[in-house]
Amino acid sequence: MVKKAENFPQLPTDSFERTPTSAIDMPDETTPEDLNEATEVRCYFVRNRNALAVRANFESLYVDYYLHLMEHRIRHEPGHDALLKDGLAALTLHLASRPRNEAAAWTIHLANPSLNLFVTGSNRNQNVTGRIFSENVRETDRNLFFSQTTADGLPARQSTIEFEDADIFSAVEAFYRQSEQRPARYFRHDEEDFVMVTAQPDCDMPWFLTLDDDSIRKLDETEELSLLERRLFRFECGCDIDRIYPVIASMSEATIDEIFAGEGTAIADCPRCGAHYDITREGLREFRRPG
Repeated sequence: MVKKAENFPQLPTDSFERTPTSAIDMPDETTPEDLNEATEVRCYFVRNRNALAVRANFESLYVDYYLHLMEHRIRHEPGHDALLKDGLAALTLHLASRPRNEAAAWTIHLANPSLNLFVTGSNRNQNVTGRIFSENVRETDRNLFFSQTTADGLPARQSTIEFEDADIFSAVEAFYRQSEQRPARYFRHDEEDFVMVTAQPDCDMPWFLTLDDDSIRKLDETEELSLLERRLFRFECGCDIDRIYPVIASMSEATIDEIFAGEGTAIADCPRCGAHYDITREGLREFRRPG
């Protein structure tokens, strides 16, 4: 009998990150080899409007996401799948607009349908990942957005807001208005091509507020855009079995006994990406063995 481990504690944003990459390590030019493996995000300054436009096509990132689902035999309802993909896109564009030493984690709770969407990513490691929690979710009558931001040498920042529409991009726009204290808007340029526009100081707000999908598609024709930088992101968690055992070992003996349910093997899920791992009593003893 194999038992699935549930109720893992929430891990910090950077729990599964790789060795940090500093800004000076980033390539000045994007190579074809990079583009084959990662999603390129471009940040533009919209001159005379004082706005930042961030754009990316997420086809390659979504391919890696679906390969991840196939590898770990994860199945989502179509509606839930679309929500998670929008969350990954929204977070990636947000991160690209932020300092290179930042990482962020968002938990978006929807009241109807009752589910939690978790996405997290790091500018330092150029990765994003996420998962859906649709079982054993506490029911509420409100949509809630929880955010945690970390940066090297600074204390973590957390915020919680309520939002109305059960739409991920609308939720993030509400987060910007209420928590970031500056407006942002998201647009679908194409099926897997998204744009985020954020207002900068002295932004032309009448122009900003009247933007729509059609005007975004013509933005490079109607506005003067200056390319500020390119960043690369991949769908990648970084978890593996060696990082699951420390989480199990930190639990109480009663919880561990419940996980294994008298058996020698159980299945544990990564709390960040949902990957399934076979864990054993022997493996746990080996991890705890000194030296």
